[in-house]
Amino acid sequence: MDDIVKQAMAKWPNVPACYGWLGLDARGNWYMRDERAQRSGSFASGQPGAKGAELKHDKLRAFIERNYACDERGCWYFQNGPQRVFVELEQTPWIWRLQPDGKIRSHSGMEAQANAVLVDEQGHLYLHTESGLGMVHAQDMWDASERIEKENWILVPVQQSELPMQYGFVRSPEALSTADVGQA
Repeated sequence: MDDIVKQAMAKWPNVPACYGWLGLDARGNWYMRDERAQRSGSFASGQPGAKGAELKHDKLRAFIERNYACDERGCWYFQNGPQRVFVELEQTPWIWRLQPDGKIRSHSGMEAQANAVLVDEQGHLYLHTESGLGMVHAQDMWDASERIEKENWILVPVQQSELPMQYGFVRSPEALSTADVGQA
């Protein structure tokens, strides 16, 4: 986490969290979701306009990725100064890219080692690493098939709907926060 972010957190410790405004898609792209996008449906709904606008500014993406973390509930967020901006996940908190040199990197550039290789009922491939669960980018499936054969990756079958519970992440912190408010 950036030092400037840590300083802002210390200076303003009670800034309310932000829900529904930031999303991470299945290709590792970040989306800003304005009020119109949020009214169009949930981030992962597939409804036209619900994802919002893709963030293309390299420095903004890098800032988000350096300050991307998870809370005790399994909700992923971007620490924007003193404010937590919770992230709506289309799939998983990490999107893994398979590199030509054999390495595995996240959408944020972090290196990882696969502890388990999972495949769901739709054929999506996931890697469980020391940093958590992530989906393999669709463009890397050819490379993944070669690694399955050459590196003897053993595929563990999973149900996509059960991944959040099994691997401790929340796809929609906004839905969770709304449910929490309803129970209060």
